[in-house]
Amino acid sequence: MAITVHCDIVSAEQEIFSGSVESLVAAGSYGDLGIMPGHAPLLTTLQPGPVRVIKQNGQEEVIFVSGGFLEVQPHRVTVLADTAVRANDLDEASALEAKKHAEDLLNQQHSDIDYSRAAAELAEAVARLRTIQQYRSK
Repeated sequence: MAITVHCDIVSAEQEIFSGSVESLVAAGSYGDLGIMPGHAPLLTTLQPGPVRVIKQNGQEEVIFVSGGFLEVQPHRVTVLADTAVRANDLDEASALEAKKHAEDLLNQQHSDIDYSRAAAELAEAVARLRTIQQYRSK
């Protein structure tokens, strides 16, 4: 039996995952983080992208988070996400549409465009598509 740590992944809407995990990989502020039992305590912000969870039974689950926080304590890992959706529940068509909409906003030459918001929307849409691709490849 593998060594595990308890993990909770929650968003403002719901608790999406709670259970024992062998490892977790998430997109932190400064790059991807791999968390395993015994990891040093840590608190960091998360970038939009996939969170890969290897459960106690060895099965992998991929969850998209739109940002948030990751906290590691000696016996618990917590992901507090702005939005969290299981990868198999993501809609590729709407992610492609959101990406195209954000790209169109960025390409407009109007002064009333909020470029930082459009760039954030583009980053989130690309992260959703990356999560879908990662889920399909496993």
